[in-house]
Amino acid sequence: MKIVAVLYPGGQAAKEQSAMLGCVENELGLREWLESKGHTYIVTDDKEPSDSELDKHLPDTDILITTPFHPAYMNGERLEKAKKLKLAITAGVGSDHYDLEHIHKHKPDLSVLEVTGSNVVSVAEHVLMSILVLIKNFVPAHAQITNGEWNVANVAMRTYDLEDKVVGTVGAGRIGFRVLQRLLPFQCKELLYFDYQSLDPEREKEVGAKRVESFDEFLSKCDIITINCPLYERTRGLFNEHALSKMKKGAYLVNTARGAIVDRDALVKAVNSGHIAGYAGDVWYPQPAPKDHPWRHMPNNGMTPHYSGTSLDAQKRYALGTKEILEAFFDDKPFRPEDVIVRAGAIASASYGEKK
Repeated sequence: MKIVAVLYPGGQAAKEQSAMLGCVENELGLREWLESKGHTYIVTDDKEPSDSELDKHLPDTDILITTPFHPAYMNGERLEKAKKLKLAITAGVGSDHYDLEHIHKHKPDLSVLEVTGSNVVSVAEHVLMSILVLIKNFVPAHAQITNGEWNVANVAMRTYDLEDKVVGTVGAGRIGFRVLQRLLPFQCKELLYFDYQSLDPEREKEVGAKRVESFDEFLSKCDIITINCPLYERTRGLFNEHALSKMKKGAYLVNTARGAIVDRDALVKAVNSGHIAGYAGDVWYPQPAPKDHPWRHMPNNGMTPHYSGTSLDAQKRYALGTKEILEAFFDDKPFRPEDVIVRAGAIASASYGEKK
């Protein structure tokens, strides 16, 4: 079979760190194994339509491997170009770069899988770091040091403690729940979550969290909100001008889920006005973020490239998980049910809205 992987460029870092499996140079560690089985393995970072290396290979590609960190946006036009495509794998978590609705309606022979759980710890830790970076006003404080300055008042005037704050997560799944676990030792005033379903009572008790059924009520209660839900039709633009206006004045927002969950321009307006005290995260739309993306230059931001889920530990897990999915496919064995996003035309994951 012909297998194409779209990965991010590693450059010098790939030479210095062989454990960085998720980049073009290190190829998820799959080349020797795949070629020993007689398969053709193409790896590229060139993904921008319509004359990219990816587009050239799509017509006769059997299996496509992508990542959330350097996503190849597979819209309906590209999916129709990929006539032979049988399996699409996300090396990591989050398959919204595929037009799942189009696959559901028009590509009944295409399965989409991701390596569920491979980077949930990595992202949850990044969320906690981002919260602390914002409320401790770390970025401008550190900038003072690198700029040769020293003005305690200018950074202390926007610095708070996490203790006794109300913190809420949108989505209490594998990542959101781990965020709640990690917040427990900080003795927050209250931990809240907004989700389409309640946690199991024992798990809810474990983290001492309370579900809020009304989104507007949830927004109005939180000092800090972290977004940990998938991107699909119901969450795209969820944090629009209306939602941001319902947040407490001076609240903080952290997003390590997907950039398109937050309305780009509405957020800029809310941060510039001071209604939102700060925004942090590592997800953008599109990715890579263009140089003129306004989130790069917002005040009080803790933004980074999309790397929270691609720590070296996570790369080892999602590279292994990708190999396991391929092995199951080649041997016609069942996939892990939790990895399946689309199978035989049906969206099989509740996170993306189940459709039969």
